[in-house]
Amino acid sequence: MKKITKVLIANRGEIAVRVMRTATQMGYTTVAIFSDADRDSLHVECADESVALGGSSASESYLSIEKVIAAASQSGADAIHPGYGFLSENTHFAEACQQAGIIFIGPPASAIKLMGSKRLSKIAMIESGVPCVPGYQGADQDDATLLAQASEIGVPLMIKASAGGGGRGMRLVTDQANFANDLDAARSEAKNAFASDEMIIERAVIEPRHIEIQVFADQHGNVIHLGERDCSIQRRHQKVVEESPSPFVDADLRQKMGQAAVNAAKACDYVGAGTVEFLVDADKNFYFLEMNTRLQVEHPVTEMVTGLDLVELQLRIANGEPLPLTQAQVELKGHAIEVRVYAEDPRDNFVPQSGQILSWKPSAKARIDSGICEGQIISPYYDPMLAKVITWSETREQAITKLANALADTELLGVNNNICFLADVISRKAFIDGDATTGFLAQQYPDENYQASKPEAIISAIAGLLFFRKSQFDHNYSGRHWRRAVAMVSQYKLLYNDDDYSVSMSFDQGIYRAKVADEKFEFANVVDKNGRCSFELRGQRIGVNFSHSGACLHLQHELAYYTFEDISYAPASSAMSAGDEHVRAAMDGAIVDIKVAKGDHVKAGDVVAILEAMKMAHQLKAGVDGVIDQVNIEIGQQVKSRQILITTIQRGV
Repeated sequence: MKKITKVLIANRGEIAVRVMRTATQMGYTTVAIFSDADRDSLHVECADESVALGGSSASESYLSIEKVIAAASQSGADAIHPGYGFLSENTHFAEACQQAGIIFIGPPASAIKLMGSKRLSKIAMIESGVPCVPGYQGADQDDATLLAQASEIGVPLMIKASAGGGGRGMRLVTDQANFANDLDAARSEAKNAFASDEMIIERAVIEPRHIEIQVFADQHGNVIHLGERDCSIQRRHQKVVEESPSPFVDADLRQKMGQAAVNAAKACDYVGAGTVEFLVDADKNFYFLEMNTRLQVEHPVTEMVTGLDLVELQLRIANGEPLPLTQAQVELKGHAIEVRVYAEDPRDNFVPQSGQILSWKPSAKARIDSGICEGQIISPYYDPMLAKVITWSETREQAITKLANALADTELLGVNNNICFLADVISRKAFIDGDATTGFLAQQYPDENYQASKPEAIISAIAGLLFFRKSQFDHNYSGRHWRRAVAMVSQYKLLYNDDDYSVSMSFDQGIYRAKVADEKFEFANVVDKNGRCSFELRGQRIGVNFSHSGACLHLQHELAYYTFEDISYAPASSAMSAGDEHVRAAMDGAIVDIKVAKGDHVKAGDVVAILEAMKMAHQLKAGVDGVIDQVNIEIGQQVKSRQILITTIQRGV
């Protein structure tokens, strides 16, 4: 049997770096692939060798089977690790590796194909005795048939794309009268996302736990499971927090679910790492959801509680070695929790963000799996996940405390992110008590915005202080020692999320005074060093992390993130609030649809264009009632954040 000597990692970001770390420790040569947008990324730097794919979009680079296989041949790699996402669950890619004589570090193509269909995999699970949610998974996909089946199942029910994932092509139906419309919408979404509109219908399990079992199978017929992960905290079917073991699962339930997961793997002649996902109701009844035929994002929590390196197991199995332990030897020790750090704005409906990382100082109090470095550009072309923060302790309570401290100790400036949101999530009583279900976020954050979008006066005052300090230093003043007979006064106009804030700043006798609207603040004993500013305010010593980038200030205060732009001396037209008459790009991306033309009448809130960025479609809406005056974009055009795309003339103007 052919043995592995050189591994090409067909991925990017933190998972590529993670795989390289283990492969290097095992003595293998590692090969990175990269797009034009990722030329200076960390995973390229970490590899022994690298091959350029060209292009920037995923379809031009990481999703091109031909380019990836060619890169393996060019570099002499005899194995490919697909990571997760991209081509990791692509049947054609697994087959292409086999045809090229390259070891695919994953399951057989037949297993990927079976488990890639929710309809066929559910049929296989039912035949294997794995518990499944009652529903319809038949081959007859006629609308009338699905409607009849839905009536028999009853509401609430779920419509799911058979080839889908990530919540796309999925609808919860709570009123039978809405089924036809929801089916049409789900079919359309599935067709666009997966090139298949095949659907299944299931009885909805309301607010269940989402619990998954990690399985491993070797090429010698051995299959084991490594316990469970609780992934119940999700936003739009995307996981936010993962932990092992689950605070809900007892030894009896673990044994039953583990055996069902092993049976699922055996049913498709599985090889390698896989995850069998279940929904578990309040009475601890569990139902097969799907099987992910790859390594999971959340695999580190399993590593922390088992002491095993899952990537090492993948490589050894791909090399033909048997599993190094039996089921009886698997032992779960302590508790591990993982959160995912994303480039997104939780205060603006979690819109993905792009930009340059100005400061990245990960905490030393946790395991950090990341694929970023200072100076790196976060592009709009890929998933916005930047890093994972994982903690382990002997008890769940201690693991939560460690994670909270690690998040507070992590600095990420330049790109808006969800670190503050994650810290808030794990501080909620329902999470601490182990009561979180898939309904957690909807219950805790009903408006989908975890915090008010407008900063409090103190935040504007701190921003004014930091801009003022910068001005002093730019003019060779010393903020600590400089004195003058008359107080130095400056007026600032600061822009934040299209709103401007006036801040009056003065300095006299070592005291900085700020006025925002009718509120006054005095900052004493101000010291800033290495991107951190500390000061005394109202009897309390406070510290903030910050970074200046041109006219912009990036500020992290009490686990909240803000970006202010100094527009004090900008031309009047620029210094105004963004202007409701202008529709601007929320971030870098590509225009995929334009809903209006010059002369069209629109109302505030009407969708005028669709921007695609970071694997998501973003609706751009008119800010005022009026008539479209200018459309400055074309379908397919790449645009920059804050670029004016469409202009509206207000009625009566």
